[in-house]
Amino acid sequence: MLERIGIVLRKELGDAFRDRRTIANTLLSALLGPLMLFVLLAVIGQTAGEQAERPLDLPVAGAESAPGLMAFLTQRNAIIRPAPPHPEAAVRAGDADVILVIDTSYAERLDAGMPAPVQLVVDTSRQSAAPKIERVRALLEAYGGQLGALRLQARGVSPSLVMPLAVEEVDIATPESRAAQLLNVLPYFLVFSVFVGSMSLIIDMTAGERERGSLEPLLINPLSRGELVLAKLLAGLVPTVLSVIIALAGFAAVANLNPIGEQIGVRLSLGLPALAGIFLITLPMMLLAGALQMIIATMSRTVKEAQSYLAFLPLIPALPGLLLAFIPYKPALWMMLVPTFGQQILINQLMRGEAIAPLFATVASAVTLAVGAALTMMAVRLFGREGVLFGKGA
Repeated sequence: MLERIGIVLRKELGDAFRDRRTIANTLLSALLGPLMLFVLLAVIGQTAGEQAERPLDLPVAGAESAPGLMAFLTQRNAIIRPAPPHPEAAVRAGDADVILVIDTSYAERLDAGMPAPVQLVVDTSRQSAAPKIERVRALLEAYGGQLGALRLQARGVSPSLVMPLAVEEVDIATPESRAAQLLNVLPYFLVFSVFVGSMSLIIDMTAGERERGSLEPLLINPLSRGELVLAKLLAGLVPTVLSVIIALAGFAAVANLNPIGEQIGVRLSLGLPALAGIFLITLPMMLLAGALQMIIATMSRTVKEAQSYLAFLPLIPALPGLLLAFIPYKPALWMMLVPTFGQQILINQLMRGEAIAPLFATVASAVTLAVGAALTMMAVRLFGREGVLFGKGA
């Protein structure tokens, strides 16, 4: 049996690797995730550097009413310039990120010891303006705190009396967990690599061979349908394994060799143990992906039809990986019962430097392998029908 499987395996791999352009495109697509991560880190690093070093350009209306505030802002690297005639319209049009409006009663109320009204005109729906808005708010809060402390001291009252709580923040985040926030795209692109790596080859081994007329001679050879399906699945695993390895190597290069992490105060690192663990976690998904793709491609009438179906397939299991980046969650055993979802949670834990519960890893792998085995049996039964020579329309 092994000899027969080996013969078909060598035949399929030989046919696949003769089409060097398709194989090259498949393997290079695995670098899409690392490339996007590199661009993301570059943009974040550049933005963080600019916000920290660039002077704060702040349009102010009524600056003459608050000379003390203007001096405070200027000392803290703010450049005060006149505000446009219509602040709301200017912010809405994107001409300014934030405009400070000083009320005409500012000086009078400040001298009377009353709260002095100021207004920040902002558009919180513009994400690009968020760092600048927060910077202005922090400066105003600092100035207000300074004035409040001076008022209390002038009346012989200790400023500590109005601070009943001394809040001390204890940050238990590790460098790995902070870095994991930037590496949240890794599970998504790993699942994408698993489902894309074998797609072209499996389509060629099923719908492609049917169109070329080479499937029927293969089926009349003295080997069982199970041996044939197993050989094709093993052939499909080869580019999948290569794609995952290339993707992991790309992520490791971006995380370990990119100096941008130091610029933004986060130590990015993906060590060899974490990479090896992530690779082992993806192995059960490879069987599931290959078997599912083989069923869909075999039931398709033509290569184009198979390509149209399988092009959207990677998005379905990869979507949970994107949700994990925005939805707070705590790993639970029931999550491990969902194929590909449990693996993505485990990958996130490895990236955060957390210990993986052996039960979770065992359940996630066993469930995914069981589903992959069931899909493989379905593929074997599908190849046992005469309609396999004509597609699902037969």
